[in-house]
Amino acid sequence: MTDLEYELNEAEKKAWKSLARYKFQMFGYWAAIWVHLNRIGHFKRPNPFRNLVILASDHRKSGGDNVQTSMG
Repeated sequence: MTDLEYELNEAEKKAWKSLARYKFQMFGYWAAIWVHLNRIGHFKRPNPFRNLVILASDHRKSGGDNVQTSMG
């Protein structure tokens, strides 16, 4: 395993860990790092976050982006 492959794997682990801990900005950071390393390393691995993006897209299409909040 090369250093770049190691860093790619670590970025994926850190992204999932961040998401699991409700650290959404850190999830975005590590997911972007994963995409960048995958591209520059020419690994052509499938995006491990694809299903999550599809879920968010489907939620949005079903009207999920019209969330109402109450401002006390």
